Amino acid sequence: MKPWSAFRFRDYRMLWFGSVAAMVTMNLRVLATGIWLYEETGSGVVLAGLGLIELGMRIPANLYGGALADEVDRKKLMAVTQAASFLLIAAMAVLEGSGTLRIWHIYVITAVLSSTSVLGGPARSALTARVVPRSHLMHAVATNTATMQIGTMVTPIVFWFASLTTDLTLSFAVTAGTAAVSAVLPLMIRIDGRAEGSTSGQSRVRNIVDGLKYVKSHPILPGLYLLDIGVTVVSFYRQLFPIFADHLYRGGRGTVSALTWANSAGGLIGSFIVMFTRDYRAKGMLVLWATLLYGVLLIAFGATTVLWVGMIVIVALGATDGVGMTSRQAIVQLTTPDNMRGRAIAAHSLAAMSANGIGQAEVGFMSEMIGADRTMFLGGAISIVVVFLVWWLVKGVRQYRYTDVPSAAAADDDDSQSSQPPFQTGLRDLN
Repeated sequence: MKPWSAFRFRDYRMLWFGSVAAMVTMNLRVLATGIWLYEETGSGVVLAGLGLIELGMRIPANLYGGALADEVDRKKLMAVTQAASFLLIAAMAVLEGSGTLRIWHIYVITAVLSSTSVLGGPARSALTARVVPRSHLMHAVATNTATMQIGTMVTPIVFWFASLTTDLTLSFAVTAGTAAVSAVLPLMIRIDGRAEGSTSGQSRVRNIVDGLKYVKSHPILPGLYLLDIGVTVVSFYRQLFPIFADHLYRGGRGTVSALTWANSAGGLIGSFIVMFTRDYRAKGMLVLWATLLYGVLLIAFGATTVLWVGMIVIVALGATDGVGMTSRQAIVQLTTPDNMRGRAIAAHSLAAMSANGIGQAEVGFMSEMIGADRTMFLGGAISIVVVFLVWWLVKGVRQYRYTDVPSAAAADDDDSQSSQPPFQTGLRDLN
């Protein structure tokens, strides 16, 4: 099967293009707001505060978004949340252009957009398994991860050109434009956006509780989520590139763009690596190996003071992170039924995003206290310990073996909606 096989399906192409636009929107917003705050204050603590705000808003929104994705039309949910991004980012462009943008504006808008982006995230991920057959799902998930990296590779280039002006008005305006595109494309998907066996008759709180119970009883997912949390909390570096550019390389906007591009290039490489691991059945061990190497590379990153060497290390970090993230997402999709998929993905996103928020705060504060280099040394060492603990304590992760099940129809075929193969593939021996 060719790596780009998922693009055979029209609905997947629409989902993919919409995802690229949404990812570019989010990354441009993160870059623009982060650099605006750092240039305005010069404080890593202010950036850390931004991470705490995102965390506080994302936790409830993520749980709610997972339940919504299993109840309502996923296409409309994506469109509405991206429309909110367009309106609020356009407001930041107007405020910056008039010279009235303030720190509290950034904080409030970030809080709202953290909620809306999370509400639409589970719907976008859950829809992937509906627009391609199961036989193409591993490639589709890998392509989705590559989409994220393509978006983040395009972002620093676009941002660099847009930020050549004296202020960041153009950067915010371009971001609003990509948000508008991402709001329209989901509505062009033909397949029914509602989950099979939708639980819309139950209360939303009951649906959330049922989803959490399902994840808790799953033999693999809790271990994967704990691994993600344990590593990311002590190592999250992506949104703190302004700090690393300053502390390690004495650079500014150009250095931030270079580091962001290198991380995205590495993530793209990692996504393509996963596409060629289809016959490697030990998907759980693939996650563990990738995360172990990630911890080692964190230590190497903290030791670099030359930009081009740091970029090479960041490429490798991005690649190992890409392999681990793609494999985790694929395992969630492959082992969860459609009417639980939104909530299972939301739990995964909750683990990742909560860890990102805490990690941004932790790495920001620690960089101020002990320096950026020592923060990465500490994060790498703890990450290695976490990998060994999950390998030892959670047998479901190390024992999981993926088994392919042929799919009878393509996702764009009329009868594909009623011929879904079993979802519990590879789980029987773990229970």
